[in-house]
Amino acid sequence: MLRLVTAAGLAVDAYVHWNLAAQFDPVVGSGPVRVSEGQLFRLEALLALVAALLVLLVRRRWAVLVAFVVALAGVAAVLLYRYVDIGAVGPLPDMFDPTWYPQKTFSLVAEAVAAAAAGMLLLNPASGRRRGQGEARREARAGLPGHTT
Repeated sequence: MLRLVTAAGLAVDAYVHWNLAAQFDPVVGSGPVRVSEGQLFRLEALLALVAALLVLLVRRRWAVLVAFVVALAGVAAVLLYRYVDIGAVGPLPDMFDPTWYPQKTFSLVAEAVAAAAAGMLLLNPASGRRRGQGEARREARAGLPGHTT
């Protein structure tokens, strides 16, 4: 269930960022290589989508860690650029946005839920492991009930 919640939160994050990207294309950095905020939104959308697929399809701890990092980075970025005016940094644009609007709030909540669910998966030591044949054989040799050699 936590994997589904994580993936759903990341999917919402991807959807919102992809749909908002065009509105933020005019906000660009300076210098010879110019990055727009819209490009960064599309990158966030793709990373969130990849992380959602990984957490659903790859039953390994590292996949959950990727989902956790992507979701938590999204939360951190929204809050940082909401409350701190960093200004433009090299090719990155000035992304300070002190306003709240429905899509921004929806994305933040989805990222926070995904980060919390992924965090709970990471705290569960068995979340990233599947019981393999080797583990079953070791248990059988140890004489644990319910196992035969």
